[in-house]
Amino acid sequence: MNALLYLSEGKLEYKKIPVSDTPEADSIRLKVAYCGLCGTDMHIYRGQMDSRVTTPHVLGHEASGVVEAVGRNVNEISVGRRGVVMPLRPCGECPACEDGLSHICHRLKFIGIETPGALQEYWDVPAYSFLPIPETLSLKHAALIEPLAVACHDVRLGDVRAGQNVVVLGAGPIGLLIAMVAKHKGANVILSEISESRVQLAKKLGFDVVNPRTTDLIPYVNDKTNQVGADVVFEVTAHSSGAEVMTALPRCRGRIVVVGIFAEPVKVDLKRFFRRELQLCGARVYEREDFTQAIRLADAFPLDALITDVFDLPQAPEAFAYLAGANRAMKVLIRRDETIKE
Repeated sequence: MNALLYLSEGKLEYKKIPVSDTPEADSIRLKVAYCGLCGTDMHIYRGQMDSRVTTPHVLGHEASGVVEAVGRNVNEISVGRRGVVMPLRPCGECPACEDGLSHICHRLKFIGIETPGALQEYWDVPAYSFLPIPETLSLKHAALIEPLAVACHDVRLGDVRAGQNVVVLGAGPIGLLIAMVAKHKGANVILSEISESRVQLAKKLGFDVVNPRTTDLIPYVNDKTNQVGADVVFEVTAHSSGAEVMTALPRCRGRIVVVGIFAEPVKVDLKRFFRRELQLCGARVYEREDFTQAIRLADAFPLDALITDVFDLPQAPEAFAYLAGANRAMKVLIRRDETIKE
């Protein structure tokens, strides 16, 4: 079958690779329809995750598709079922797994990073990782379920409620999805974003959005909240400037959810935590309930607005090069081929 292989920093190859006759006993074989590209894929492409991947490596984990075959021990999933993959492989034995927190397993492996990913025609994955989707949901939109599940997890950990004031720092794909989920919960949402194209997209989607380079964010939030401050702040930029401002925005006993992955330690105003009794929460990937919620919500959200471009699998190397240099790109999808129905 055809697959996209990561070879080394900046080097990809589209080629034929072997495929086994049947999936393993506890696995299913997914005929991949669409696969979204995300920041993790770009980190791999840039050689920043070579310690975790074994080359040549098949990238991709934000996938939708149709079950092509099932292993001999799989009874609950039928051939022809449409669905998505929750790409986590916990160990099942560590303290986190024993506490029911397998998504933050001490030895967590990510399908598509430590194991082969979805940028191939057929993808064998553990049966437990497959979640069916309704017939009303297109396979194209289903490729956004994985990042939408991230947003559902973040909003759930932030305990966002109707009528609350929420600030989202960063209006990339995850930031916009967090804003959508929070708004769906009935919250009042302010987005902060420095990219003018993303500012304009957020405005088109009906959000209150600020460019902190042209508008002072702190007084803006205070004015919008009657000088009280935000109930919940989501830090999605993974930039030191976001870490510095996030403590200045919440109300007393407000909550901060750190979503962005910081490569290095950053300065945080702990005095502000003390003075306002703030709460800080980290949010990593998702749990199964977040995936099921994302599947329920997907049809209610304007997901098409987030999809910048669609490339067919043979053009996947071009898609990576495009993402590496395009400032306007939001979410890029790779389609198996032109015969795939949405």
